[in-house]
This record gives sequence, structure tokens and C-alpha cells, in this order.
Amino acid sequence: MKNKVFGRKLNRSRKSRNALLRSLMRAMVEHGEITTSFYKAKFLQPDAEKIMTLVKKGDLASRRIVMSKLGNDRKTVEKLFGDLARMTKSRGSGFTRITKLPKRKGDFAQMARLEWTEKAPEKKK
Repeated sequence: MKNKVFGRKLNRSRKSRNALLRSLMRAMVEHGEITTSFYKAKFLQPDAEKIMTLVKKGDLASRRIVMSKLGNDRKTVEKLFGDLARMTKSRGSGFTRITKLPKRKGDFAQMARLEWTEKAPEKKK
């Protein structure tokens, strides 16, 4: 009986799910959007929202929690707390959005694009 089971397993072990979460989040921070299967996007969205809420706080403890979730990737954390932190100031929640795309040709899997609701401000050179 699967009553009130929280979370998605995605047919992976716990270590594999955590690695998938880290790699998808890094790609999203680096590129601003990712195109993946619909269920992987739904898997990533709550964690991306939680990470952006921590970024909005901006204190040292939040930075350390985000660093541990992203596998001690300093470059990604710096980009989160630098460029993307400005995006969070005007918004309380709802930092990401999922847009459905056409199904993938090979296996007919539902595809989706996960992106930030606001674009990160460009750096002036």
C-alpha cells in the first residue's frame, strides 16, 4: 500500500537520486534553464525552490547548507549567492516554472523545460 508516500524515487538508489539532483541543479544554475523529462523536472522543482529560499536569506549557515546540497561546488554557490540572489529580493516564492514540451521522439517520454521565472540580471562590463 503506497498511501502518503512522499517524494519520487525515479527508479534509482538514494545515492543516484542525490547525484541526479546535484547535476540537474548545477546545470540549471549555470544555464538558467534545463530541458529534461517532465518527472525529473517535477523531482527537481521543490529542491530548487528550497535552495532559492536559502539564497534569499543570504547568511553563512544558508550558504553552508546550499554548499552541502550541491556537493561543495564553489563556483555554482558563488553564482547562486551573487547573480541569482538579486532575483530573489522581489519574490517571496515561485522562483521556478515548468513548461511542457513535445514528447521525445525515441521513447515518447514527456519532456519539460524547468527555468527561473525571472531572468538573472546581466553583469555590466
